[in-house]
Amino acid sequence: MVQEWGFVLVTSIMAQLILPAQGLTDPDDVFALSVLYSNLNSPPLTGWKAIGGDPCEESWQGIQCAGPNVTAVNLSGESLGGSLGYALDRFTGLLTLDLSNNRIGQMIPYQLPPRIQELLLQDGTDPKNGLFPWLLGYRYLGNNQFLGSLPFSLSNLSSLTNLNVSNNLLETQIPDIFQDLSNLISLDLSSNRITGVLPASFGSLTSLSTLHLQDNQFSGDIDILGQLPIQDLDIENNQFSGWIPTSLLAIPSLRYAGNQLNATPALPPTPFTSPPLSLPRSPTGVPPKPTSGHKSPPFKGSSENTHSKTYWNVGRVVGIVFAAILSIAAMVLLAFFFKWRNQEKGDEEKRGGKVSSFGFFASSEKVNVKENINNNMPVTPPQKSLKPPPVKYKAPATRTPGKTILSKVSKIHMSATAYTVADLQMATNSFRQENLVGEGSFGRVYRAELPNGKLVAIKKLDSTCPSVQNEDNFLASISNLARLRHANIAELVGYCAEHGQRLLAYNYIEGGTLHDLLHVEDEINSEKLFWNVRVKIALGAARALEYLHEICLPAVIHKNFKSANILLGSDLNPHLSDCGIATLVHYGSERQVSAQLLGSFGYSAPEYAMSGIYTVKSDVYSFGVVMLELLTGRKPLDSCKPRAEQSLVRWATPQLHDIDALAKMVDPKMKGIYPAKSLSRFADIISLCVQPEPEFRPQMSEVVQALVRLMQRASPGKRRSGDDLGASQRSIDHQDPSDLSG
Repeated sequence: MVQEWGFVLVTSIMAQLILPAQGLTDPDDVFALSVLYSNLNSPPLTGWKAIGGDPCEESWQGIQCAGPNVTAVNLSGESLGGSLGYALDRFTGLLTLDLSNNRIGQMIPYQLPPRIQELLLQDGTDPKNGLFPWLLGYRYLGNNQFLGSLPFSLSNLSSLTNLNVSNNLLETQIPDIFQDLSNLISLDLSSNRITGVLPASFGSLTSLSTLHLQDNQFSGDIDILGQLPIQDLDIENNQFSGWIPTSLLAIPSLRYAGNQLNATPALPPTPFTSPPLSLPRSPTGVPPKPTSGHKSPPFKGSSENTHSKTYWNVGRVVGIVFAAILSIAAMVLLAFFFKWRNQEKGDEEKRGGKVSSFGFFASSEKVNVKENINNNMPVTPPQKSLKPPPVKYKAPATRTPGKTILSKVSKIHMSATAYTVADLQMATNSFRQENLVGEGSFGRVYRAELPNGKLVAIKKLDSTCPSVQNEDNFLASISNLARLRHANIAELVGYCAEHGQRLLAYNYIEGGTLHDLLHVEDEINSEKLFWNVRVKIALGAARALEYLHEICLPAVIHKNFKSANILLGSDLNPHLSDCGIATLVHYGSERQVSAQLLGSFGYSAPEYAMSGIYTVKSDVYSFGVVMLELLTGRKPLDSCKPRAEQSLVRWATPQLHDIDALAKMVDPKMKGIYPAKSLSRFADIISLCVQPEPEFRPQMSEVVQALVRLMQRASPGKRRSGDDLGASQRSIDHQDPSDLSG
């Protein structure tokens, strides 16, 4: 007995020693908090760590737990900057996320906590009702600097009760994502720049009590709101029009000033047939018997039989006969007209022409398919250097849509494989969230495994864009994108244009993005980015842009060059993604496409910000910003830095030619291990690329030459090959080539 009690005691002591070492908090929550902390620029929060730690056991600031799960993150008013990162979906038990009254920016990520109930990113008080928000049970995720639009992943948050993203920089039309949010009680989208009409899925918000949409640019009617149990509605200062539903007029706190709304009761709908005329009532109160047709009521004292004889007089009979003759004549003329039109249509078809729906002849000239392709997508590389392989795709007999696609593809020499929606659904497990690897400016990206075991990345484009919806334009553009072949460009291997879906398939690059490698705290990955690797990445990215600008005819302007679009292979070779996508997903003008490129804010050249004009020299500027990221390890915009240091270009440019200041700017992760002369020449290239005036920036072939020489000076034994020298022999500097020192 004593031995048994001794064994129990020893076991208990060992358990007490082991459990703390294992940690109380769920590892997924620890990982999610570490990623969030890094993307918030590692602010001074009590207890928080970039790697590891035990948030629940150590009582990290703003963290609430239930057992091993983090249930709430409350960091309101902590002057936080940066972004939300990519791992919020790892919070499997998180119910409340309150990051209000901070300076967090970029886009709201696609990855969101699956069980979240309160997702709140805005101002902490409502000045219009004067109530403290905690009395109402609200929390907020506002007064931040979130860009873009609401992510589609919100449609999966069926437990969501409060969503507040007011006082941010959201714009464009909100997506139709509210079908499954029947538990949503409070929705606040106020004080943004949101446009468009209210989505049809608003009708599914059957629990909605509070709705604030004021100070936006919404348009259209608000009829759909009349179906909802709203008790607090503010839609002031928008562009709504039409009548206010009667049910909304009964809301005591209704606020609708600043619109073109009519508060009078709406007119009843126009009936299909006129209502019957009211019949005079007899002295006894019983209405007289109605007469047939449209007879006038009989005069007092006349009989019904007498009135019937009077009605069918000679004039009425003659009128009816004359109307019948006119009707028959019109039918005969109409028959002759259709016979003549069909005959003319047959004659024209024999001549190879085409007849419009009104009988007028269209031009009989045949359309040149290749000319149409060039007009729709002016980025086709020269045929002599980019010969498309023969079309090998053959649609299975059971896939009817594939046959239609194949006929169009064969006309435009499509070199990419056509997939069906079913193919890609199977490869991505129905686009499940665990296969989501990122969300860019133009759509979400999923990891997919094809039946043959090949890994591909599927980019799901925003199909609301008119140019993407047009299947002919889309296929012509894909034909050109598939011809972009370069070692440093992510290769397009397939596409899907079926059932209104527009998807692109690329070779899967497993090493992640340069942005994550630079800015997500990871000691193991950080050690990979020593100096020569950074120069190698810059050179590979420069060669990709050189190919797009100077080898492709006409030139392809990337328009979205940033570190998040530079994918790194296992050997850290760079592969530029999204090449040509900005041209494919255009909205008719450069200003309109800016909504899609909000994630590139900080990389944009000054001329684009001022005029909306984007050229190859604008890409050169963006490349210079990425080089600054490689040099300093800083983000292009960082609201957590002092005001003078928030803009990377503005802060770094004056110091690029100061040796002492330059040494202090270098990314501390390199621990001071770099060649001083190479660093100085690297800074010289940056200085030229980020010149405010486009005409003073170099061409990418010159940048390639400078980076090649920089690599050669660091490795004197390497021979200068034609591939290293790039497409041009022009030089960006005129230093002594005999100087091969590091």
